[in-house]
Amino acid sequence: MVEGYCVKCKAKRDMKDGKEVAMKGKGGVERRAMKGKCPKCDTTMFRILGKKK
Repeated sequence: MVEGYCVKCKAKRDMKDGKEVAMKGKGGVERRAMKGKCPKCDTTMFRILGKKK
């Protein structure tokens, strides 16, 4: 499980149903991120990941 920050709960939690997605970045560069749901309040959570090695 990937840990992310829930803005609604104001706490770090493990995401449920986490999927890796590509987000638009500056200069047309795609950034990797994890998108999931908060297990407590069901709000959408994001976590930006590092570059692939």
